[in-house]
Amino acid sequence: MSNTDFDSNALSDAPHLAGGATRRDFLVRALALGGSAMLMATMKAWGMDSAATACVPPVLTGSGKGKTVVILGAGIAGMTAAYELGKLGYTIRLLEARDFAGGRIQTARRGKVLEELGGQKQVCTFDAGEYINMGPWRIPFNHYSTLHYTSAFDVKLELFNNDNDAAYVYNERAQGPLNQRRLRMFEVKADLRGHVDALLAKSLKRGTLDQQVTAADKALLIDYLVNEGYLSKQDLDYKGTDGRGFKVNPGAGLTPGPGVPSDPLGFSELLQSKLGLMYKSVSTFLQQKTMFQPVGGMDMIAKAFEKRLGKVISYNTEVSKLVNLADKVEVHVRNTVSGKASVVRGDFCLCTIPVSVLRGIDTDFSDGFKNAMQSVSYSPLCKIGLQMKERFWETGHGIYGGHIFTDIKGINLISAPSSNWQGKKGTLLGYFSYGADGVEMSARSPRERIDYALAAGEKIFPGEYTKAFEHGFSVSWHLVKYSMGATSHWSEEGRVKDYPQLWEGEGRTLLAGEHMSYLNGWMAGSIESAWQQIERIHRRLTAA
Repeated sequence: MSNTDFDSNALSDAPHLAGGATRRDFLVRALALGGSAMLMATMKAWGMDSAATACVPPVLTGSGKGKTVVILGAGIAGMTAAYELGKLGYTIRLLEARDFAGGRIQTARRGKVLEELGGQKQVCTFDAGEYINMGPWRIPFNHYSTLHYTSAFDVKLELFNNDNDAAYVYNERAQGPLNQRRLRMFEVKADLRGHVDALLAKSLKRGTLDQQVTAADKALLIDYLVNEGYLSKQDLDYKGTDGRGFKVNPGAGLTPGPGVPSDPLGFSELLQSKLGLMYKSVSTFLQQKTMFQPVGGMDMIAKAFEKRLGKVISYNTEVSKLVNLADKVEVHVRNTVSGKASVVRGDFCLCTIPVSVLRGIDTDFSDGFKNAMQSVSYSPLCKIGLQMKERFWETGHGIYGGHIFTDIKGINLISAPSSNWQGKKGTLLGYFSYGADGVEMSARSPRERIDYALAAGEKIFPGEYTKAFEHGFSVSWHLVKYSMGATSHWSEEGRVKDYPQLWEGEGRTLLAGEHMSYLNGWMAGSIESAWQQIERIHRRLTAA
């Protein structure tokens, strides 16, 4: 996903408000005092929603009474469509193969049952109050469509710490002396930026860059580099900064007194390690430093929709065949509990089933349409939740939320929870494994996945990780029935050649979901694709 002109620093600690408070501080208070509604109002007052492509559902006029729309899949796209079309008077038949709604918006907590393709079955044994978000787990500030419903449905939000400079980075395939050395992110950032800024500042001072920088700009640029890199104003050297931590922290009295400064890492060592590739100058469009999450788990959003849709959803209803007729659609279904087969008819169909699953359903789509569906691939993504009996990453290491990055095969990152800080227990995301590593991880048994994750974590937190472990629960999305993959992916060629054809749909069937968006893998992609497709459906049915 390429960057856009959105203000990716809008929630950072840099912009200060009156009295020294930051925007982030203010939003924390807004959440605490007024919930999602006050949060949205505050963001709108600051103009933080002005660049959104879709902030609210389309305003549709006319009535849908007397017309039936069949919606396949009660994930976020299907429930969005059902909710909005229901307000227009349409009769909605929302068919869901599972016995719960939400699609991939699933949260594992005590009692959750997951049986993967191949027969591996898990029952979550986390303590009450502990959970892990199996699918979506964070919301960017610029996903206004998602925030529209959290606000409208009063889904309580809290801040998600997506970038914690106090967290560790541990690489065991780095080059040079920093290999297998546990470092704080702020050490790497401060030292690499400091060394680079010192090199550039000294080059400017010597006149090496006189052809590229005017005399007037030279002094200004040196001032910027001194400030940005914590350089000495006298000799432009980088000697470290207190922001990279102390050997001995300052404190009261004579001991420890002012503390003992830490020594910066060597420039050459850092370059050899390639650890600087972990970060960029600013956050990307989809990955801000501070994001949001629903209090209690991401499935609170699904439950909020479910509550409002009630009996509209038909659970345990598996689609076996889809037929487009001249004036209606016929959907052949089977009840997964009773085995009873039946046919559901409607004036139009919105299919939100993942294409990975839809390809296996008998449809009367044209060969061209079916060929276009082959362009969509789905990532094999795996996650694991590890309940720990104590929050050692907080008490012993001062890591409150954020991600510990590593190149240990199959791990990628370990994420600390952004809720219940200083609580007794906590649940870590033990790995975020994808691609070939994800396939390899999924081949392990649930117990073997736990053991692998614990062995990796023990390298970063020796003597603490395994000792604190209590319960684990994992998911391999490509092995989950009715999902068969975590997020969709399009090639550049597929976007040009096949994506438009799938968007147009066939007959009286349109497609929606994260796969029918440029926000693949995000709830906003599902919601906004549903908004656009229901507008097309309403226009066609009311014009008839």
